Amino acid sequence: MPRLHRPGRPAGAGARPFARGAAVLATALALLSPLAGIAPAAVQEAEVADVGVRVNAQAALGRLPDTARGVNAAIWDAHMNDPEVAGLMAEADVGAMRYPGGSYADIYHWKTHTAPGGYVAPGTGFDSFMGTVRATGAQPILIANYGSGTPEEAAEWVRYANVTKDYGAKYWEIGNEIYGNGHYGSGWEHDEHEDKSPREYARQVRAYAAAMKAVDPTVKVGAVLTTPGQWPDGVVGEGDAGDWNHTVLSEVTDVIDFVSVHWYAGGSDTTAQDALDRLAGLPGELREVRSQIDRYAGAGSPRIGIALTEINTNTGGARLTARPNGLFAADALMTALENGVFSVDWWNTHNGAGQITTVDGETDYGDMGMLSSGACTGDVCEPAPNTPFHPYYGMKMTSELGTAGDTMVAAESSAQDVSAHAVLRRDGRLSVLLVNKNPDTARTVDLDYAGFTPSATAPEVRRYARGDSDITAVTGGQVSASRATVPPYALLTVTLEPQPGTGPGASAAGTPGTPRLEAVTDTTARLSWESASGAARYLVQERDGAHTRLVGETTTGTSVTLRNLPPGSSHTVNVLAADASGRLSAPSSPLTFTTGTPPEAPCAVSYHRDTSWGNGFVATVTVRNLSSTAITGWTVDWDWPADGQSVSSGWNAAFHQTGRHVRVTAPEGAGPLAPDGGSTASFGFVGANDGPNPEPTVFRLNGTVCSGG
Repeated sequence: MPRLHRPGRPAGAGARPFARGAAVLATALALLSPLAGIAPAAVQEAEVADVGVRVNAQAALGRLPDTARGVNAAIWDAHMNDPEVAGLMAEADVGAMRYPGGSYADIYHWKTHTAPGGYVAPGTGFDSFMGTVRATGAQPILIANYGSGTPEEAAEWVRYANVTKDYGAKYWEIGNEIYGNGHYGSGWEHDEHEDKSPREYARQVRAYAAAMKAVDPTVKVGAVLTTPGQWPDGVVGEGDAGDWNHTVLSEVTDVIDFVSVHWYAGGSDTTAQDALDRLAGLPGELREVRSQIDRYAGAGSPRIGIALTEINTNTGGARLTARPNGLFAADALMTALENGVFSVDWWNTHNGAGQITTVDGETDYGDMGMLSSGACTGDVCEPAPNTPFHPYYGMKMTSELGTAGDTMVAAESSAQDVSAHAVLRRDGRLSVLLVNKNPDTARTVDLDYAGFTPSATAPEVRRYARGDSDITAVTGGQVSASRATVPPYALLTVTLEPQPGTGPGASAAGTPGTPRLEAVTDTTARLSWESASGAARYLVQERDGAHTRLVGETTTGTSVTLRNLPPGSSHTVNVLAADASGRLSAPSSPLTFTTGTPPEAPCAVSYHRDTSWGNGFVATVTVRNLSSTAITGWTVDWDWPADGQSVSSGWNAAFHQTGRHVRVTAPEGAGPLAPDGGSTASFGFVGANDGPNPEPTVFRLNGTVCSGG
């Protein structure tokens, strides 16, 4: 087997006890028992849980799209179109299949089915691929050849796919990881353009979009971005005015429909536990992608989607097929979808054996595929082709949680090694996925709900744990609506019926439309939304984790102005409708917005990132006093928007950081800041970032909020 494509770049936690009244009762009964120290079985079941999970069915995180679960398919994969593949992918509710395979896309010519310099397996042509897509019930995500192709070649592919063959191929990326074309010093992506800068890529994206939409105006065109916090994010190439993302987005937001990013937890030395832990940084990175789109697309931002078109624990090597990567697949897929991604595409369907290791007592074949390719490393061979690896079952378990059109809702765990995800089904049921990432200890979880009342009916329970060869039904009352025990290194899904007469199904009001931000100042935000049938009143709720609070309501229309908001603060809101009896609908999809700074403040601050290199940067801050009184002695305060941002060293001031908060104090002997902007104070620093590096949103001079930023 030829050496296969590597997909991207160069290469028990503490718990908060969650006690319930039943535990107190158990203790009292045990003390009264004539058999000292031996509690009845019913009392033993009431012992204190070690994890608490809160689910808020009124805090929506968005709807599950039909493209939610996706996989990559590659033209060098001889098993890509095996009949078994479509069946397995349909069972896992896979809705998107990406083709022709990562970096191969930039050497692939669809019409001749050739990839000069690469290997093309028999039976992997576009029509054969589309046969598998249709048999799966999915839709394609196609990568137009940017590296050695042209807009005209891409347009002809659109014509063949959607006019000649009527495949209805909607999603088209322009190239794969084009930022890896050598412009930043490391080059793995084929790119024959003489100018390899982000500005040239943006110019070409416009040309591709024009040519492709001239053939079929309904196609969705995607531009390639770097993932914030991952190389080469923040790096400014020679002759460029900005880094890749800011340069590309500043030129293309009017012609693209989505952006494509990739996420790997690390290089080949990344352990299974490393990968699971690093998922904590994914929400912040995706929020920064959306923030960058907002910055350049403005009011048009909501129509531009985010696709996570490659994801896995690492970029090749080991620890890829064993159980912890199955946990990662489930946890990562739901985490990405909850943070605004419309498709999460696993790398890869089949990939080939790599470094052989032992993980959790099993052979790990170092294969980035979901299914076995039957390949060997030395004298160690994988199982028969298309045998599912653990990541396949991780993705399949998420289909037990919800399907297209269901609403993801907020779930919060008290333990770092237990993740929780929840979905409110269209039929009124609520499903909760629990991921126990502890390899040694079962975790007992107390389940608490807001906005949902479980019925007395026993829940439907599915498990994937050691000893299970597939997703397994759990029967016999081992799990209740309020208590579940999750085995070590296991996935457990609990699906609950609502108590009759409760929940959105009992309301005569429909679900309101997603709120829109009509106007925002430093302290106010005006929101509007599409009306819901049967609504007598609308409630606007702000979400903080799995908790919500009412921030606005109206009985007279479909808009509201939120007031007294802190300057530079971020807010996530949903709208619910109440019928004439006060029964609440399902929540709308969420809106996140950030307030600004006062336009006529008594001070102004400018923050400029002078240079950056992925995990570090240099910035300069300039302060002006706009009041009518001179200021002698000053402090400047700000809060970093993301974890992992810090000041390493600085000049022209004294720096102190506590958590995310930074305080900068004038140096000894500094003169006064003259009134009316008559003088400025400037200081600089070297910063570090472990993850995304968004700019601070608000600065304070001697405690007073300043304009600018």
